[in-house]
Amino acid sequence: MFLTDTSERHEFLEKVIKTLRYYRNNLFIFLRSLRFKISPVKLSQPVFVVGCSRAGTTLIYKTLSESKALGSLQKETHDFWAELHPLAERNWESHEIPEEEACEKDRKIVNRFFYSLTGRRRIVDKNNQNGLSIQYLIKLFPDAHFVYIKRNPGDNINSLIQGWGKAEEFSTWSDDLPEKINIDGGKYKRWCFFLAKGWRNYINSSIEEVCAFQYKTINKSILEAKKHIPTEQWHEISYELLIKDPIHEFEKIFKGCNIPFDNHLKQHCQDVLQKPYNTFSEIRADKWKDGENKEKIEKVLPSLSDFKSQ
Repeated sequence: MFLTDTSERHEFLEKVIKTLRYYRNNLFIFLRSLRFKISPVKLSQPVFVVGCSRAGTTLIYKTLSESKALGSLQKETHDFWAELHPLAERNWESHEIPEEEACEKDRKIVNRFFYSLTGRRRIVDKNNQNGLSIQYLIKLFPDAHFVYIKRNPGDNINSLIQGWGKAEEFSTWSDDLPEKINIDGGKYKRWCFFLAKGWRNYINSSIEEVCAFQYKTINKSILEAKKHIPTEQWHEISYELLIKDPIHEFEKIFKGCNIPFDNHLKQHCQDVLQKPYNTFSEIRADKWKDGENKEKIEKVLPSLSDFKSQ
């Protein structure tokens, strides 16, 4: 068949290029895996982005992934960590991987996984469940850096509630849960985002109570783990400050992690809020105050007073 139309030729060439890239990438992955078997590679100063779901972790991760100094999968790694330490082995108690699980076998598996897929010794990783496993991660990689993004409880819980309405996106891992979920009288039947210890106490609760529980438990876990991380390897960023001055705030994070902040990254940070990642509405602070979930959120905010000033 001859392609005479210009648009058809262009479309055909694009498909050919994508196919060639696919096989080229798979070849590189195979060759790096082979090299790893011959001469194992150790990751150096990996960067882990942590925070509550819907706090802005994807914005941080995608921006760090723009750096040529870091390898990135450009996607979250829930499945990898869950396969390494299945939830069922811990009776579905929590996504937390206990510190004592860190061992040389795990380290080698993680090194091989990220090196084979990225070709880099220094990588950035993100999935919000890792916020529960920081002590495991620092034992696995004592030189790791952690970037913790904080968001005010009102807006974070509002976004969590909205996310629970998108179960097809945020609960793909939870189909095998042993408990029946009946949140808000059955409006929500699939558990979203992550499991933290005590989640079974909320399977019949209101959606705002569930989201407040998730916000509180993961932030508390992160702040507890902070005590065990060397100061120079711990970096915090406020979502509210970030959206006010993204260049300044990102520059602090990059420099804190010893990652060059070049002109490309500066331009990306200048434009990043114009092309937001996975947002449900416009980017601004205190959206919850004029949103449909205001009354629900006001009910649970008193239980989060410890986090309002952070």
